[in-house]
Amino acid sequence: MTTASHSRSRARTGRRHSPTAAALIVRRLTTHRDGWVPLVRFDPDRRWYTLLETTTDHQAWLLTWLPGQSTDLHDHGGSTGAFAVVAGVLTEWAAGSGRYEPSRPDTHARGRVRSFGPAHVHRIGNTGTTPAVSIHVYTPALEFMRRYVVDQRAGLVEVGREQAGVDW
Repeated sequence: MTTASHSRSRARTGRRHSPTAAALIVRRLTTHRDGWVPLVRFDPDRRWYTLLETTTDHQAWLLTWLPGQSTDLHDHGGSTGAFAVVAGVLTEWAAGSGRYEPSRPDTHARGRVRSFGPAHVHRIGNTGTTPAVSIHVYTPALEFMRRYVVDQRAGLVEVGREQAGVDW
């Protein structure tokens, strides 16, 4: 993640929930707008985020995206997850079976929930013309995220690791 309003993390002590369970947590959070709408901020230089909720079993984040802002290609350090777009539209480029095909993006509009397993590698961005807001849940809580590049011969190659509580 790129810029934090504040950083809090909890050691991974909980069990991993299924992608379906992560999606249910995201749906619960999206319906409680008073818990996240007052926190929405936009940063013109980089995408903005803040921790919404943390328990022994999961962690939830609020992210905002101005047009052109995106993540690098990354995973979630073995955590299962889900995200919901609550405003705007986000585009996701996912790697499947170790292959990354940037020509096959998936569009996520307001109200859509996307869940994924612990080996999911993707990149997300706002390719539209209006700001976007999303809520992300990871179970168990994130300890680290790996960054990747695509090598034409080797496929996905890990190029870095960001540590929770240190890098974000």
